[in-house]
Amino acid sequence: MKCPFCDFDGSKVIDSRPVEDNSMIRRRRECERCKKRFTTYERIENIPLIVVKKGGQREPYDRNKIFNGLLKACEKRPVPVEVIQNVVNRLERELYQIEDKEVSSVLIGERVMDALKDIDQVAYVRFASVYRQFKDVESFMEELNKLMSE
Repeated sequence: MKCPFCDFDGSKVIDSRPVEDNSMIRRRRECERCKKRFTTYERIENIPLIVVKKGGQREPYDRNKIFNGLLKACEKRPVPVEVIQNVVNRLERELYQIEDKEVSSVLIGERVMDALKDIDQVAYVRFASVYRQFKDVESFMEELNKLMSE
């Protein structure tokens, strides 16, 4: 494993432990040259998942897109990064359990919004405003009213 600090190719594992219901292994490593420590995560490689966009184009699933979207929605909100990571991990697990290896971006967006609704309502509204592409104030207010009635 290449050291993120000095780019040396040698490191040794200091500690290993399972995380997230044993679906991943967290390894604490130490660079053999600079002696700095860093963490790596090892997970099972899944069959590639294809996301079908609203316009019909297909692209490989990228967990970073979901993570970055959630980070942006939760910006300046009291939502810890661990909570966001847990949402992404849970969603990813659900997506890989679907038998079809092509998943609609609409399904992903709706599941992200469902998760945000329970975490932070301001972040939910931020995400929904970008995801649903509100055309005017009325459509934005409709979404807010639905949220308030729940």
